[in-house]
Amino acid sequence: MNILVVEDDPRISDVLEYALKAEGYEVQTAQRGREAAELARNISPGLIVLDVGLPDIDGFEVCRIVRTFSNVPVIFLTSRSDEIDRVVGLEIGGDDYMVKPFSPRELVARIKAIR
Repeated sequence: MNILVVEDDPRISDVLEYALKAEGYEVQTAQRGREAAELARNISPGLIVLDVGLPDIDGFEVCRIVRTFSNVPVIFLTSRSDEIDRVVGLEIGGDDYMVKPFSPRELVARIKAIR
């Protein structure tokens, strides 16, 4: 399965890519929201791991855009821990919501549970 990781922090992106590849997943990465939405349309990933705080458009808007053409599972992975952010993320079409700092093993377990 191909996973699209959308994360603007290169250190976190590298950790995610390493952990997911170690589990046998193919990984594509994007650091900006518009790039992520375009990649999601072009590569049809099996799942998206999506940060909320991105430099151009936020992850919530990326999810809204993706939902216009795909029902791909979306896991938000973000530092935004307020209840309202978690609720918004799920209401706009997210399938799960994890708060940073995070455990790569837990993320992989959540991916397996969704797929």
